[in-house]
Amino acid sequence: MSNPTSITTALPVEYRDRLMSIAHEINFPASTRLFNEGGHADRFWIVRSGTVTLDMHVPGRRPAVIGQLGSGELVGWSWMFRPYVWQLGAEAMTPVRTYEFDAASVRTMMDDDVAFSAAVGAWVGRVLAHRLHAARIRLLDLYAPHGSGSDSLL
Repeated sequence: MSNPTSITTALPVEYRDRLMSIAHEINFPASTRLFNEGGHADRFWIVRSGTVTLDMHVPGRRPAVIGQLGSGELVGWSWMFRPYVWQLGAEAMTPVRTYEFDAASVRTMMDDDVAFSAAVGAWVGRVLAHRLHAARIRLLDLYAPHGSGSDSLL
């Protein structure tokens, strides 16, 4: 089953090609921090290979790893929303190869083309919804007395 938030399935080909036309290949060694919660979100990445973990600050504890991202997945969405501050942290769990994008350039492309903007916005929205659900389940598994209660209704 394909990942509904992967760029290859979530963004129509014409818009994916347009976005990829401004990509730069960037590699990160294992254990490299891509960004920290609270930092300025001025870029984002799409994973080509490897694994990136997402984490969240938990007062009095180590950061909680709330997700893992792999090939085709978006790393970072805070670049799209003012005040452009990272809401999570991210680290290369393994050596990671990515495509990197300058956020200001992508926002300008979005401002110039309503259809492109709608497609990218819908993609990022699906990513957000998926990650919010996954983070909720992960945090319940980590900190709730009886785990996530997968059988419960939302």
